[in-house]
Amino acid sequence: MGENPNAAQQSPAQTSPTQQIAAGYTTEGAALELGTVLIDGAVDPAARVRIPLATLNRHGLVAGATGTGKTKTLQGLAEQLATAGVPVLLADIKGDLSGLARQGVPNAKIESRAADTGDDWAPAAFPVEFVSLGGKSSAVPIRATLTQFGPILLSKVLDLNDTQESTLGLIFHWADQRGLPLLDTKDLRAVIQHLTSDEGKADLKGIGGVSSATAGVILRALVNLEAQGGEDFFGEPEFDPAELMRVVDGRGVVTLLELADQTTNPRLFSTFLMWLLAELFEELPEAGDLDKPKLVFFFDEAHLLFTDASKAFLERIEQTVKLIRSKGVGVFFCTQLPTDVPNAVLSQLGARIQHALRAFTPEDQAALARTVKTYPTTKHYRLDEALTSLGIGEAIVTVLSERGAPTPVAWVRMRAPRSLMAAIGDDAVTAAAKGSPLYATYGETVDRESAYERLTTKIAEAPAPPAAAAPESRRAEREEPGVVAEVLGSPVVKSFLRSAASALGREINRGLFGTRRRRR
Repeated sequence: MGENPNAAQQSPAQTSPTQQIAAGYTTEGAALELGTVLIDGAVDPAARVRIPLATLNRHGLVAGATGTGKTKTLQGLAEQLATAGVPVLLADIKGDLSGLARQGVPNAKIESRAADTGDDWAPAAFPVEFVSLGGKSSAVPIRATLTQFGPILLSKVLDLNDTQESTLGLIFHWADQRGLPLLDTKDLRAVIQHLTSDEGKADLKGIGGVSSATAGVILRALVNLEAQGGEDFFGEPEFDPAELMRVVDGRGVVTLLELADQTTNPRLFSTFLMWLLAELFEELPEAGDLDKPKLVFFFDEAHLLFTDASKAFLERIEQTVKLIRSKGVGVFFCTQLPTDVPNAVLSQLGARIQHALRAFTPEDQAALARTVKTYPTTKHYRLDEALTSLGIGEAIVTVLSERGAPTPVAWVRMRAPRSLMAAIGDDAVTAAAKGSPLYATYGETVDRESAYERLTTKIAEAPAPPAAAAPESRRAEREEPGVVAEVLGSPVVKSFLRSAASALGREINRGLFGTRRRRR
């Protein structure tokens, strides 16, 4: 990182095409080194391509087909960010990024790549936290409560339509008003069962426009989520996104998030990443333009987030991505095709690292044509041919310069990571996780005052109602003011109210994504 050594004072006519391209990547401040320019099969080790650290909060895209080198590109970016003191969140869906915690092993391929990219390669290891999305994993399990997760993101996980999403929002609103924290799936299931029961009909009618049939559909979707392992994720202790912002001995901590047992519901994984981003958006103060970001967030398998998303959901993603850059957070979407990302979001991504695309089918060819149109014009490459001819570990790149203008399109041979390019094994991950300061906080599930268990007990033990009540008693009950009196008639709600000794208040203040805004 630092000043580009190839910024010689020469006229364009005196410089080679590779140097002309590299001149557009000259930086004065710190930058991440991507690799070197390649034209007509020849690489120029002196023609460096880089991303200024100060522009990383303008977000980016890393795309390419399976096996083209995307994962190693992410690994290399995470290494350099950590070295620069920038924390990183990196999804490790396939489990092969754990090698960041170990030094790389030199070999002939690495030495050849180092020579091509002008890199003084040396093995290095980096500070890594291993976390997993609930489930039974060797990493530290992290969770969120349903109250914090909110109805909009949960609707995405449950694959609800717009009407069902609105209904779920009303159910959350009803629980919020009565100070009923929904900690896990059992709590929400009990609330829905109450609202669809005979004793809950009045409550269901009172929240307006909610049919028992729609509530039943939501209940069935929730039961399916539990069967897919979702009940292991929702609960306490709830993960604090501030844990992602740690710096140790001047180096940013790389938090690796694995999928654990949620392979049957990858939609939950991608939506959880959006929840983290929404939480950071709500919590972080405005920071303006910084020399380097506070955090870089790599959003892997991004297509899962956008597939079948409602218009309202997409609008919230667009707004979050647009505004979170002013809080010092950079977001990189990682996927196979740029067309997986909606245009409204794609237009906000300043850095583009595109590995090879496949064009075997008419749909692939159409996606290739659309991808070419998103790049600046270039006289050095035919992009439709280049994008299908890239070798492993090569990419078509354009980023934002320090003055905010797009850089020339470059065919880049990417630098090799300095950490181990292989998994380190479950035993090593377990040892690292149990030695982490996060383990004491998040290692074990807390099921405080389980609403579901207490509910079933209370229903079983509920005494029969008296045959008749004195007129004075009935009159006193009618005159009892406040929210508690409105719901005491229901044993379900009575159980919830007991478990809500630390209730959030009459109504929860929710943010852009319907997530509960934390009280400082």
